Amino acid sequence: MNIVSNNTNLFGANLIDPRLGASPFSNARCYDLAILVVPGFSQVCLSSLIEPLRLANMLARRELFRWRLVGLSSEPVYCSSGIPIGVAASVDSERAAVNAGKICDALVICAADEVEKFGLQSVLSLVRLHARRGTTLFGVNTGAWLLAKAGLPAGARCTIHWHKAAALSEKFEDLRVETALFVRDGALVTCSGGFAAFDMMIDTIEKEFGQELAATVCRYMTADHLRDRTRSLATPASLRLAGTSAKLIGAIRVMEGNLETPVSLNSIAKLMGTSRRQLERLFRGYLSVSPSRHYLNLRLFRARQLLDSTDLRILEIAIACGFESPSHFSKTFREHFGESPNSVRAAASRWQYRAYETADDGRRPQGAVELGGCRADPVC
Repeated sequence: MNIVSNNTNLFGANLIDPRLGASPFSNARCYDLAILVVPGFSQVCLSSLIEPLRLANMLARRELFRWRLVGLSSEPVYCSSGIPIGVAASVDSERAAVNAGKICDALVICAADEVEKFGLQSVLSLVRLHARRGTTLFGVNTGAWLLAKAGLPAGARCTIHWHKAAALSEKFEDLRVETALFVRDGALVTCSGGFAAFDMMIDTIEKEFGQELAATVCRYMTADHLRDRTRSLATPASLRLAGTSAKLIGAIRVMEGNLETPVSLNSIAKLMGTSRRQLERLFRGYLSVSPSRHYLNLRLFRARQLLDSTDLRILEIAIACGFESPSHFSKTFREHFGESPNSVRAAASRWQYRAYETADDGRRPQGAVELGGCRADPVC
């Protein structure tokens, strides 16, 4: 059977047809990346990082991108699904190479759920060393956490997996944490994990080697376009449908950005250039809930995230989510979720998902077993 496409340039023939002679990238400089894989990293994230770069090399018929994997040690690193991945260098050898003048263009940190335990001095020193050399820093999934711990400047814009967003905001108050697929802020580039790593690398391909190559890589991977980097991950799915009110989305984003000190509905309506009554109609029409109830739901959801992913005291969580007292917070939380904040914290600690127990150097210790009790919202 013959398959005929109406698009004769489906895969960008000018890039891959060997009969066309010299590649348009003949004089391009290779972009070099060191990818630090932290134990428990997502295989989806790593593949979404590397595959677009591999395809860019193939389509350009030359090595535009070069990458190497770095581990905490030289031993294989176990990903979240328990598969060991070999590395080309350790953190220590990578640091020695940088000190010897072998500086890459980008340091990428690919981390996962329990990122806090890997804020080792050796890792932080490597990040700071690259930053001093002007290397572009990439944080993938929860990688922004380690970048922040290494000392990002106040006001730096970044994103992280939604499960860690509230915790990052509380731990590093000077950062501007955004709920976006990926954020590029000068020499700092972060993405929220999963397939957002693909979007981030397509954007990098376009920035370094042009829109045509980036579009061709997208077509080759049957991705018809690059998603909007600013798309909010916290926006309800129903609001991504056609016909959604821009004022409603704007109001929700005001709420999301002011959870610790709630803004009055009258003030939100004024910011959106509408009346409180019209705002009520928009929320009930699209979400079947009042704006005050939706605002409270956002604050309670953030509180649950903090209970799940931080060791903040109940009082601190109550204040961070805009409640006047721990007793008011606990009462409201129980009414909404049917259990107390202390019960949720105890359950999260008891059933926290870990595909494999790993040592700090990323090796699976002898006798490690797969654990049950997967949380309903693991970092992917």
